Amino acid sequence: MLELGWFSLKLFLKGKLFRDTGYFLRQTLIACTIGTLLIVLLSLAPMPICIPITVGSLATGLIMPLVLQDFRMK
Repeated sequence: MLELGWFSLKLFLKGKLFRDTGYFLRQTLIACTIGTLLIVLLSLAPMPICIPITVGSLATGLIMPLVLQDFRMK
């Protein structure tokens, strides 16, 4: 398992893992930005910090398959 992860990391750093690396990074940045904004906005409300972090992480995880639905690897 570690060998597979190491091989994927090497391909990613060489730019040979994804067909369009820019598309992948842009879509990932969109989802992460939405999650971060959600965490920041919820943390302004008077509640424990664990609730905004949990909700923001869950939202980001749910958004990822939507923004990467037409993603292709080599």
